[in-house]
Amino acid sequence: MLPVYGVADYLPRCLDSILAAELPTLEVIAVDDCSPDRSGEILDAYAARDSRLRVRHLAVNRGLGGAREVGLREATGEYVWFVDSDDWLAEGAVDEIAARLAAVRPDVLITGFARTYPDGSTEPDTWRRLLVEPPLPETFTLAERPGLLQMIMAVWNKVVRREFLTSLDVHFGGGYYEDISVTYPLLLAAQRLSYLDRDVYFYRRRRAGAITNTASPKHADAFAQYDAIFDFLGRHPEIPARLRRLVFDRTVKQAVTVLDTPGLVPDRLRESFFQRATEHFHRHRPTGYAFPKGLRGVQYRLVERGAWGAYQRLRPLRALPRTLPGTLKRAIRGAGRRGLFESYRRLPLNENLAVYAAYWYRGYACNPAAIYERMRELAPGVKGVWVVETRAAAAALPAGVPYVLANTPAYLKAMATAKYLVNNVNFPHTMTKRPGSVHVQTQHGTPLKYLGLDLKKRPLAADGMDFERLLEHVARWDFLVSPNPHSTEAFGRAYPGRYEVLEAGYPRNDRLANATPAEIASVRESLGIPADHRVVLYTPTHREQQDSFVPPLDIVTLARSLGPRTTVLMRAHYFYADAGLPTHAGVLDVSGHPSVEDLYLAADVLVTDYSSAMFDYAVLDRPIVVFAPDWEDYQRVRGVYFDLMAEPPGAVAHTPEELAAVLRERESPEAAKLRAAFRAKFCPWDDGGAAERVVRRVFLGQKG
Repeated sequence: MLPVYGVADYLPRCLDSILAAELPTLEVIAVDDCSPDRSGEILDAYAARDSRLRVRHLAVNRGLGGAREVGLREATGEYVWFVDSDDWLAEGAVDEIAARLAAVRPDVLITGFARTYPDGSTEPDTWRRLLVEPPLPETFTLAERPGLLQMIMAVWNKVVRREFLTSLDVHFGGGYYEDISVTYPLLLAAQRLSYLDRDVYFYRRRRAGAITNTASPKHADAFAQYDAIFDFLGRHPEIPARLRRLVFDRTVKQAVTVLDTPGLVPDRLRESFFQRATEHFHRHRPTGYAFPKGLRGVQYRLVERGAWGAYQRLRPLRALPRTLPGTLKRAIRGAGRRGLFESYRRLPLNENLAVYAAYWYRGYACNPAAIYERMRELAPGVKGVWVVETRAAAAALPAGVPYVLANTPAYLKAMATAKYLVNNVNFPHTMTKRPGSVHVQTQHGTPLKYLGLDLKKRPLAADGMDFERLLEHVARWDFLVSPNPHSTEAFGRAYPGRYEVLEAGYPRNDRLANATPAEIASVRESLGIPADHRVVLYTPTHREQQDSFVPPLDIVTLARSLGPRTTVLMRAHYFYADAGLPTHAGVLDVSGHPSVEDLYLAADVLVTDYSSAMFDYAVLDRPIVVFAPDWEDYQRVRGVYFDLMAEPPGAVAHTPEELAAVLRERESPEAAKLRAAFRAKFCPWDDGGAAERVVRRVFLGQKG
């Protein structure tokens, strides 16, 4: 069952993931809830191709709960799965679920799931341990595993026997949190629960417009859903008192979490929301309920007393949801770190300390690494320290490079006292800029695709981006490194601010401009590439509509077509460095290689789609082929600063067959001319001295 409203950019992926099932008896009911975009048209087009999909167009918007009620009334199948239309299912999920249902016959099958985020990262269900430790029997009840009430109470990861659901006389509520009035009764009443320990459902977090990301008075709708839950409990006295107390505790916890999460309950309504929580506490507190221990117990007592003023002063708890949405203990540590950081900010600024980071503390890389190396030569009095996320990343640093681990006291002190901070992304928002400090933003690629504020009209690409916070980060920048005139213009639109633009070229490309034949031979040897092989480097970029890695090209087939004296290097986007790419003779997965510059030097030709790799590789003046199977779709979703098809860096191929044919031939004179024009436009400052120009301006104060 699929409720649909305003999800045109996400809907095709959802439908494809469901209708890919081979199950002939599959019944997909989509309810177009008066969607204002193209969703209804997309549904009709899919229904015309697949008779398993039935579409109901509503004349009046009913909301998520109402749309689900409409779909449920039309369902005829033995089991129903309520899938949100901006999410998607794993490959083979429907067929695997059907087989499990046939074998076990549960009242409710709970599925594994994963959260996906706008940056493409994926987080497994953090509460999975409650169902796998100790191991579960094939079927169980809530009384046997009450910890299940601590897990997410959404309906989308629960496949329900339809007759069981309709027999409970429960209904999806109106407004926000509409599914909890159904999911709690399902779990409380089920005699046969079962769990499929596989991430078959992918839940999209922080989508613009999503309930969990939207300020609205409708968050108070939760209290009507709580009333419905306790009405159900009142009709079923056989449900154990222990479970009633757990349900009550969970509803109070959800209410205060919503209240404490910045950006959900509007400021003018926060006190009235708190009063509603107090009313809920008195109305539904079960016999024998005892307050939890620790700070959460203090919080609940203040709710019970209606003590709004005292509740507001309980600052560590108010900080919990936004800063660290995990356990209370983690929240306390977060509050402690903030306090320690503020204490370190009172120390004198260290004029000879520079903090470096790259790619969200992943390691030593990109423009910051090139600037750091040149700084050690030209400004040896300034000590550089790198921030890394893990000990594994620290172990991979070059010998002798000082480092601090993120979120340790040493890290907080360095961030609070360093005169210089250099990064190719933004530092955490909590690391407030200190007067007198100098922030250098290097970025990490020449932009083809839209960035920053230019994404405001690209909801799928922006996917929940906080533009006001982005501007707060930009206001911290003192310098922005630009690789070329095109980037200066694009950055100015995307990141308006009062920083100084350093039109220096990209420091990371100095190595390409200065490379010697001996260095190139050494790199190829270190990769195990035979000296007589032609090397093709393939670097596909990230697609916002694909949060898992879907290679647009069969790399093994390509390698076979190019013959035994070709080595193809496959470099997935860093979001997918552990994607598990295919291995084959003539194919090397170099996604995890620490230096993309090594790979550029090793390659005789670059194949890419819309990656900024093309702008860097052009410094080497070697052939580049653009493989663009989905250019129109990419432009629509992401937006681009120029038409790559009109100004390519070389030959363009739209199909795998065209690509193979281009690579089997020598570069044409036309392609060479295109490459020369591309280099002239995008590499005018990449002469091998970019890092030195940045160091002299930032650390030595030299202009011109």
